[in-house]
Amino acid sequence: MLRKLVALSAAAVLATALSSCGAANNSGGSTSASGGGSDKITLGFSQVGSESGWREANTKSIKESAPAAGIDLKFSDAQQKQENQIAAIRSYIQQKVDVIAFSPVVVTGWDAVLKEAQAAKIPVVLTDRAVDSDPSLYVSFIGSDFVKEGQEVGQWVLDNYKDASAPVNIVELEGTVGAAPAIDRKKGFDDLVKTNPNLKIIASQSGDFTRAKGKEVMQAILKANPKIDLLFAHNDDMGIGAMQAIEEAGKKPGTDIKIVTIDAVHDGMQALADGKFNFIAECSPLLGPQLMDIVKQIKSGQTPEKRIITKETTFTQQQAAEALPNRKY
Repeated sequence: MLRKLVALSAAAVLATALSSCGAANNSGGSTSASGGGSDKITLGFSQVGSESGWREANTKSIKESAPAAGIDLKFSDAQQKQENQIAAIRSYIQQKVDVIAFSPVVVTGWDAVLKEAQAAKIPVVLTDRAVDSDPSLYVSFIGSDFVKEGQEVGQWVLDNYKDASAPVNIVELEGTVGAAPAIDRKKGFDDLVKTNPNLKIIASQSGDFTRAKGKEVMQAILKANPKIDLLFAHNDDMGIGAMQAIEEAGKKPGTDIKIVTIDAVHDGMQALADGKFNFIAECSPLLGPQLMDIVKQIKSGQTPEKRIITKETTFTQQQAAEALPNRKY
């Protein structure tokens, strides 16, 4: 009887030990699946959408940079709707992520949700686009100088039409209404172009930063305006859509109607190298590594710079042809 009791006790101890090992293994597996222990940084990121090649490259950069930096990324696509973005940010607040970052669809309407994040003591970083809220509601803003991009395109136009003796008819395809790049690129371009009275913006309309909308709007503008000398598109995708409309109208893009754009994504650079575009001001989408550095700075108690401007350049047709083989986006 004593031997049986000893054997039963030993079996119970062994079963308990095995059960404990199993629990430990399950816990370890769960931690591994989430990418690490409780010290791991969690970033909630709300993207505008996927309206262009630029945005796709931007999303890829962020998604690849997060795991490389050891950061757990929660990602959402707003499909170019502000209400979707606000809902995503509130979800991140409820999930108690460490940092929230987002590329705002439009400039206005963010005060309430940013105050909610601040009340929850979750720092916010703006990427690519600005807001008109109190700067104390976000920690840092990383992105391009959109006014400068518009000025770079405007300067090319001034330089190339400085000897024009007759009116030069210009069409402007603007980005999403209310979006920071649309507002700022227009300002930078228009302010320079109007210094030459021969440069006339005869039509200006939103193409919503998409290729399809750019083509649709340009088709209508071509019908209403038989004489167009130059098109300025706020991004490459609208420029490519407009280029297709120009070709379908029996005109030669880059010659009959010159095309200048902003972004320098692969398809735009190819159009430039092929002579269908004439000039591009770069807007780099590869913000992922810099964003992850900022997130780490915040979590380590450092204060990042309030405004971080990305380094960019411009491209002529020859420069585009030279850069294309090694282009990352």
